[in-house]
Amino acid sequence: MSEAWTPLKLIGWTQGYFARQGVDAPRLTAELLLARALGCDRVRLYLDFDKLLGEAELASFREMVRRRAGGEPTAYLTGRKEFLGRPFRTDPRALVPRPETELVAEAALAALPDGGAALDLCTGSGCIAVSLALGRKGARVTAVEISREALALARENALALGAEVDLLEGDLYAPLPAGERFHVVVSNPPYVPSGELAGLSREVQREPRLALDGGPDGLDVLRRVVAGAPAVLLPGGTLVAEMHESHADALPRLCLEAGFARAEAHRDLAGLPRYVLARLPSSA
Repeated sequence: MSEAWTPLKLIGWTQGYFARQGVDAPRLTAELLLARALGCDRVRLYLDFDKLLGEAELASFREMVRRRAGGEPTAYLTGRKEFLGRPFRTDPRALVPRPETELVAEAALAALPDGGAALDLCTGSGCIAVSLALGRKGARVTAVEISREALALARENALALGAEVDLLEGDLYAPLPAGERFHVVVSNPPYVPSGELAGLSREVQREPRLALDGGPDGLDVLRRVVAGAPAVLLPGGTLVAEMHESHADALPRLCLEAGFARAEAHRDLAGLPRYVLARLPSSA
């Protein structure tokens, strides 16, 4: 790079470089990283398209470009990711919030009444729990995470976004007070079959393995989520759990065997099975 670089010229050069390096969405990625380096939004890049960058700004941008080309996720470099229209802090302590998981959160929101109680297992960054707390008036939301580092990130997001979430450290249902009941249990647990981890993109492989590895068939944690849900759900309560595409038949079957009255797999925008929605029988 020469010394005379404007935002427009940088975006064009970086888009081509990222495309050659196999980076997804090369132009968008270039814009996001440059906006981060300049401390502005993407619109401002084009309003100031002919402004010359200073050496410190160029150095910051070059370093992010180098790291992104090396496989570091864009969201870890920018430090944030939008989820259901809200900005969540992101870093290597937890998975990057994904558009597919927005469908899971929306399904949980649809099942959660105002003033209702929800439990988010394997909360990670807290994106689902915070979205539930802010999306339903008077909702009581509890989030559980086994990773102390991820739980700290979830706490930071809840505080930054003004969400009241009871955050508990522990393994699934273990830290819950005895007798606590919920209208909704939601979870985005580790569900990738262990044998597929090596084939994941280099970006995903930078994310916490603890949040990805679901055991030989990807169901190790999901089996426990399903088995424990009826004991903490109210009559007629709902379980929403994200899953691997190979679980479209197995996971609904596990739900029915656990005592749910109905269970069905739902697809994401790419047409792939993405989550199961199951309901307990009502008291009536």
